Amino acid sequence: MSLEAVREEINRVDNEIIRLIAQRQRLAEQVAAVKIASGIPVHDEGRTNAVLRTVSKKAAEQEIDPVSVQKIFEILIAMSEERQHEYAGKGYRG
Repeated sequence: MSLEAVREEINRVDNEIIRLIAQRQRLAEQVAAVKIASGIPVHDEGRTNAVLRTVSKKAAEQEIDPVSVQKIFEILIAMSEERQHEYAGKGYRG
C-alpha cells in the first residue's frame, strides 16, 4: 500500500472519529435532559472514574497506550460536561 493510500485511510478514520465525537456530544444533550429532570448534577465523579477505568482496560487489550487513551477520554468527558451545561443553561451548574 502506498503512503498516499495509507494517508487516505487515516483521513477516513479521522472523519469517522469526528462523526462519533459529534454523536457523543448529541448524546450528552440527552444526558443533560435526564439529569435536569432528575435533579442530578452534571459532574459525576463515579461515572467519570468508571469510564476512565474501562477505556484504559480496552486500550491495553488493543495494545495501545492506556494513559494516552485515558487523556483523550478526559477531554471527551470534559466536552460532554460542557455540552450538558450549555444545554441546561447557565443557571444549572450541578
